[in-house]
Amino acid sequence: MSLLRIAVPNKGSLSQSASEILRESGYRQRDDAKQLALTDTENGVEFFYLRPRDIALYVGEGTLDVGITGRDLLLDSGAKADEVLSLGFGRSRFRFAGPVGRFGALEELAGTRIATSYVGVVRAFLEERGIAAEVVRLDGAVETSIQLGVADVVADVVETGSTLRAAGLEVFGETILESEAVLVTRGGAVPDGFEVFRRRVEGVLVARTYVMMDYDIEQAHVSRAVEITPGIEGPTIAPLHREGWVAVRAMVPRDGAQRLMDELYELGARGILLTDIHACRL
Repeated sequence: MSLLRIAVPNKGSLSQSASEILRESGYRQRDDAKQLALTDTENGVEFFYLRPRDIALYVGEGTLDVGITGRDLLLDSGAKADEVLSLGFGRSRFRFAGPVGRFGALEELAGTRIATSYVGVVRAFLEERGIAAEVVRLDGAVETSIQLGVADVVADVVETGSTLRAAGLEVFGETILESEAVLVTRGGAVPDGFEVFRRRVEGVLVARTYVMMDYDIEQAHVSRAVEITPGIEGPTIAPLHREGWVAVRAMVPRDGAQRLMDELYELGARGILLTDIHACRL
């Protein structure tokens, strides 16, 4: 049986989180950051640790079957690869920024020089809006390009905006791109073994999103309690030795779980417990 070949970021902001989600999905991961490949025969996969910017290209050409990379890197690469699953980490926003008070609308970009590390993404954004501007490729520290006279505007990842402000810049216009880590495969292709791999990763994502809630409640209040905790397919309800009471178990969203506990307590539920879920299949 052939092994599913998977590309994983070897460094950068996506690397650690990518390895963590793979470990939680039951796959072996490297212990040495210098290791370039790892074979997990038991699970039918082989991992290759590559530059995040190159991953979509390897997958798009069919050299590798699956990859974890950023949506920004995928779109910027122009590779024949498709996003098949968003992974919920490595989130970032791309914005335009210029000298304070100089720009206010996207239309003002016409005729300017825009410095960025993501030429493909920026050019596509401008073309969609009919804006003609020169896009200059720079790798890293693009915020200094205006001061050095290389560009009039920058297009870069914005987190807190503190780096831009320190350089005398401010963001303007709409967001260019909302990015995060994504799973990619070759366009139009479903590699052998991919569905099992995808189910495992999806199971971890669901487990990170939900928790298991258990509680005891009087039978008379079950209908209202089920409205509060409907679960995925429906809660499990079992009679207790205490007459007129039942035990309820349901998966609930992690966000807001404390509020649900408060509502159940006010309804009369007792013994309310929250438990982490490590993996699941839905």
